[in-house]
Amino acid sequence: MSLDEEITAIEDEIRKTSYNKATSHHIGRLKAKLARLREEVQKRASSKGGGEGYSVRKSGDATVVLVGYPSVGKSTLLNRLTGAQSKIAAYEFTTLDVIPGTLFHNDATIQILDVPGLVRGAASGRGRGKEVISVVRNADLIVFLIDVFQTGHLEILQNELYDAGIRVNTKRPDVKIIRKFRGGVSINATVETELDRDIILSILKEYKIHNADVLIRDQVGIDEFIDALLGNRRYIRAVTVINKVDLADDEHISDLRARFPDALLISADQDENLDTLKNAIFDQLKFIRIFMKPQGQPPDLDEPMIVRDGVNVGDICDNIHRDFKKRFRYAQVWGISAKHAGQRAGLEHLLMDGDILTIVIQK
Repeated sequence: MSLDEEITAIEDEIRKTSYNKATSHHIGRLKAKLARLREEVQKRASSKGGGEGYSVRKSGDATVVLVGYPSVGKSTLLNRLTGAQSKIAAYEFTTLDVIPGTLFHNDATIQILDVPGLVRGAASGRGRGKEVISVVRNADLIVFLIDVFQTGHLEILQNELYDAGIRVNTKRPDVKIIRKFRGGVSINATVETELDRDIILSILKEYKIHNADVLIRDQVGIDEFIDALLGNRRYIRAVTVINKVDLADDEHISDLRARFPDALLISADQDENLDTLKNAIFDQLKFIRIFMKPQGQPPDLDEPMIVRDGVNVGDICDNIHRDFKKRFRYAQVWGISAKHAGQRAGLEHLLMDGDILTIVIQK
């Protein structure tokens, strides 16, 4: 039996098995085995020859990748948002390479990438899927671009990324699994969870883990626990955009709004609703503004440094110069994150929107 056939058989068995307390251990083991086999498929796809991968240098304050089926309008959208010259044609697989463009919006510089269209089976390497997915994994935001008459493609794209280890619009589970040499499996949970000891042991057994300390601080299910165990998942925010709405009638548009209430409806060809899309991209990237203040001088309030939420002083040092962290003495912070004006802070100090920052380094 081939890997693909084995995966299909396990998926069918999971689908046919009712989930209850009596079957939960069995399902846990099946899902763990399924994840392991999918990992093996990924490794085999990556090891195959034939074609070079895409090398994309990240630039700007964040990177956004346009993900969709061929001929859905990604090239047109890239050109409208950034002025990049991505080839456009009315046939599939026009984009055979990664085309970058730059969107300037609300003081932020955002790199947008147009990649070849994804198709069913991309996670297994079909249609240069492994190269495209490698670009997606390194992005800060995904824009799913869907044809107004082919909305079923959204689920296929999401499933392909899921099979490739990309988790969209979900947070990383707060689960720690520390392997050890002896002592069996110790399990501690600080919250209520559907996982009992037998389920956890059945999953660990599939990966030949017989000694480990497990700490669960999140309400996780079987899938989330397996993700935490593997530790190689990417968690990326995504926006769903339905394109070519100028071709649809009012009844169809009304139906789309009801079925996809969180999606943005646009026409890249007609420049319809693109400003709303720009704002949505900016908001999803969760940018904050940091105003730099040279020591002994007033702050520069005209040109803030645009960074992602969750940044600390050390990250700012890295953004300014590669040697700043080595030569760092202390920082001073004014703003929401400071306990008082001009607070002295170290590299780990978390910054917030609108903070004013002075970095003092060794000469």
